[in-house]
Amino acid sequence: MASYHPGEIAVQRRASLTDQAASSGRAIHEGIPGIAADFLATQRWFVLGAADTRGDVWCSLLTGPTGFLRAHDARTLDIAALPGPGDPLAGVLGGGPARSGALAIEPGTRRRMRINGTTTPHPAPGASGLRLRTAQVFANCPKYIQKRTPVPAPAGDRTAVWGDRLTGAHADLIDRSDTFFVATANDSGDADANHRGGHPGFLRAHSPTLLSWPDYTGNAMFTTLGNLWLNPRAGLLIPDWERGGLLQITGTARVLWGEEPENRTVEFSVGRVVSVPSGGLLAPEGPRYSKFNPPVTPVAPRGFPR
Repeated sequence: MASYHPGEIAVQRRASLTDQAASSGRAIHEGIPGIAADFLATQRWFVLGAADTRGDVWCSLLTGPTGFLRAHDARTLDIAALPGPGDPLAGVLGGGPARSGALAIEPGTRRRMRINGTTTPHPAPGASGLRLRTAQVFANCPKYIQKRTPVPAPAGDRTAVWGDRLTGAHADLIDRSDTFFVATANDSGDADANHRGGHPGFLRAHSPTLLSWPDYTGNAMFTTLGNLWLNPRAGLLIPDWERGGLLQITGTARVLWGEEPENRTVEFSVGRVVSVPSGGLLAPEGPRYSKFNPPVTPVAPRGFPR
């Protein structure tokens, strides 16, 4: 059974889901099972989260040809890729040990796997990439994953544009997003990366510095919310499936609890923003939305600057 940290336990109790959490925790392993190694070997992209030198948490994307992810042994994953030069984690991941959370997800089959541990630059002479020493490996249920088949976008302009607030273009991307990824870390620095999905409109930009999304019912592990219970810093990665760009946001998050424990909303305050027009993922065909996506309530126009 999983050894949950105090933040996860606190949220499981707050949500009255301790029994389900105990059952879900049995799926957590320290090493990479054979079926997981086979799954990783077929992937062409990988989501990875970590903290930068300021302690801000970011969520990044790594891409490569089939086979760029390879299980070196039961506790080690080799990653033949590094973040692009404009990525907020480029220096951290390429410079030394970093506690990292990672997610391999295959939307076409609605499969996902999370791998948390410590990354270091690959030790082989002349190698370019990372080695991830695993601490937690576990699969997640397919709920809220929209079915599509993304591929790495062709190389193009990777000029990173930085800011401290969302622009109208960012808000437009957020309005049509049905998928994003979130990285968090607990108070000891152990990181995690996870998926969030829903119908367009479930992720909302209320102002240039404030986002929110509903926390839908899942497997009751509450890794993301448990980390936020102890450490509010978080990072978002929002792919532009149509144009191949990426939007990365770091900031702080808090959970707003409703009268019923299943009614939860995450409110995210924007700290820094970086966007690149290419180097992300493309999925030219529209998605097949998950049947589990709850309906989204329309909202009034926000008067957001465009």
